[in-house]
Amino acid sequence: MPGGCSRGPAAGDGRLRLARLALVLLGWVSSSSPTSSAYSSTSSVSFLGSAVSAQPPLSSQCPPMCECSEAARTVKCVNRNLTEVPADLPLYVRNLFLTGNHLAVLPAGAFARRPPLAELAALNLSGSRLVEVHADAFDHLPSLRQLDLSHNPLAHISPFAFSGNNTSASVPSPLEELILNHIVPPADQLLKQNRSFEGMVAAALRTGHALRELRSLDLGSNQFLYLPRDVLAQLPSLRHLDLRNNSLVSLTYVSFRNLTYLESLHLEDNALKVLHNGTLAELQGLAHVRLFLDNNPWVCDCHMADMVDWLKETEIVQGKARLTCAFPEKMRNRVLLELNSSDLDCDPILPPSLQTSYVFLGIVLALIGAIFLLVLYLNRKGIKKWMHNIRDACRDHMEGYHYRYEINADPRLTNLSSNSDV
Repeated sequence: MPGGCSRGPAAGDGRLRLARLALVLLGWVSSSSPTSSAYSSTSSVSFLGSAVSAQPPLSSQCPPMCECSEAARTVKCVNRNLTEVPADLPLYVRNLFLTGNHLAVLPAGAFARRPPLAELAALNLSGSRLVEVHADAFDHLPSLRQLDLSHNPLAHISPFAFSGNNTSASVPSPLEELILNHIVPPADQLLKQNRSFEGMVAAALRTGHALRELRSLDLGSNQFLYLPRDVLAQLPSLRHLDLRNNSLVSLTYVSFRNLTYLESLHLEDNALKVLHNGTLAELQGLAHVRLFLDNNPWVCDCHMADMVDWLKETEIVQGKARLTCAFPEKMRNRVLLELNSSDLDCDPILPPSLQTSYVFLGIVLALIGAIFLLVLYLNRKGIKKWMHNIRDACRDHMEGYHYRYEINADPRLTNLSSNSDV
């Protein structure tokens, strides 16, 4: 027991020394840790800064005149009176709106950037007062699917606007939807062109086979009087064609035969009088098409008989029960589907529009006649003298003929004349 009591205090002192040593070590660690942590944080910050500065800057800034949304991949530069395409567009842009500006001219490479705007899929340039679109204007946009050039007075569209200058290139344009409605320029600008407005648009659509992947084409409200023969020849993938609100009188020269995938054809609000057999056969041969023909001034005469029979049999015309006659007057508002062959005759009575034209022509001819009579009256003295001179000359000439006739008729005068000659 005494020995056990003597070992107890020594063991307690050892434990106390170990506890003090542990406290000293903890105090030293705590005092030295702020310095090491500050150093480590400083070194990490400097490393991150050097790493960031080593990376090339990404073009994600927004042009000062635009509104950008990186989440929606959209840039809007609307009604900013821009005269050119902003040069510092962000690379993430997928939908670009440049509407309501003053661009006037879209030059070659207008959207060319380094690196390119590879994500841009929808470009809206409507209402930006564009007058000219040059060749290669939409180059360097490999993902462009939708292009809207509507509501611009386009006096000049280069034949290579959508295809580029290399017409032999085998890579087609990525465009799938092209909107070209309300692009007719003012009349004074049309007079300066060497070709028709319809021909200019047709050249841009067919050059280089570039638009063979196009699925939707809107050419509405352009005052087209006709469609050039080969305007649709290079658009084999077309699904939707909008030609409404033009001034088309006939479809005789245009061919729809190659549009085998066409699903909708809008011809409302034109000036169509009748569809002839060739056009009817081509339209009927399109397997998937839906045809819209409302609000055309159909002339219900003997030339309409084949179209009426076709309408009664076909199922491709949408709302065909609404189609009514506009001319002649006695047939106005008659439903085409309710007509019989006996109703369709070629009445010689002209429609009011032609009657008005002939009345105007008669007035013009009457004015010309009145002016001619006035000129004759003012020069009556000179004309009278001229007529007297002609009368005298004719009388002298006729007297000479009469004298020779009398000599030839009397044998005695003939012999006398021959003897006198001897």
